[in-house]
Amino acid sequence: MAKTPANPPPKDVEIDLPDHVAGSGSLERLVKTARTYAEATVAENTAKAYAADWAHFSRWCRMKGADTLPPSPELIGLYLTDLAHPSDKTAPLTVASIERRLSGLSWNYAQRGLALNRKERHIARILAGIKRKHARPPVQKEAIFPEDIQAMVATLPYDLRGLRDRAILLLGYAGGLRRTEIVCLDVHKDDTEDSGGWVTIYEEGALLTLNSKTGWREVEIGRGSTDATCPVHALEQWLHFAKIGFGPVFVRTSRDGKRALEDRLSDKHVARLIKHTVLKAGLRAELPEKERLALFSGHSLRAGLASSAEVDERYVQKHLGHASVEMTRRYQRRRDRFRINLTKAAGL
Repeated sequence: MAKTPANPPPKDVEIDLPDHVAGSGSLERLVKTARTYAEATVAENTAKAYAADWAHFSRWCRMKGADTLPPSPELIGLYLTDLAHPSDKTAPLTVASIERRLSGLSWNYAQRGLALNRKERHIARILAGIKRKHARPPVQKEAIFPEDIQAMVATLPYDLRGLRDRAILLLGYAGGLRRTEIVCLDVHKDDTEDSGGWVTIYEEGALLTLNSKTGWREVEIGRGSTDATCPVHALEQWLHFAKIGFGPVFVRTSRDGKRALEDRLSDKHVARLIKHTVLKAGLRAELPEKERLALFSGHSLRAGLASSAEVDERYVQKHLGHASVEMTRRYQRRRDRFRINLTKAAGL
């Protein structure tokens, strides 16, 4: 069986001086900066996922005695088929996961200067057939409703770590934020190189300026009806007692929980925090613990806001940064079903 190298893209994106141009210190610095910009075209988590997609495809090719390069629509069509209907005992992937794998392959080929035509018949027809045969309604995470978030924050202590986690949950919920958007915040504009936005606190509330998946947007978070559930008050308490006036808003704490450290929190902390407080608050207690944990994720905060805010959905769409109201409606788990009865309206 022929062995195929994984063909990973180089650590530095392949941006360099043309062969006919003599190098210089200033040009080399520009090349280095250009590589940094090129590497920032996708989010870190997306880049990791695409790398995993390529590793899986490369391993599959080695097992089949095939080459990953150049891109072969016929081979990729067979790969998609094996993902949907595995020849071994592995579980088949969902349609959404298969489409994500295909996107990962397209991106990886592009990094190697090669084009993968997803509309080529060997790919397009097989993918259309997989969708027709295996597509299912999307499995959505459970929404966290107002009574849920109140129960979750009530489980947190009032030490430094508790103040931080309370601010994370309330700000994430009221802002309808992605978990990466929560941890990317800085106190001021341009405080750190890895910043994804900053927060400005006013008397009326907090204004978040975010560089998100859909571009720059502003998120207004008004003050709540009580200090116990007010996201802006929780943020102010955390910043005050953690003595944070510069740099990342949400950072790690010392082991004893009494000092704020300099390191920015990972977005994985938000996911772990949600699951931990869901269990402590007793949400969906009728289910086994494993099932309860699987129901909730970082998106549960966004879904909760979209489902609970009783305002014109255009405002919710803008708040969440969605390009269309249809996307916002996907997040709404508890809408007014049957409020308009077309059956009776039609005279039946």
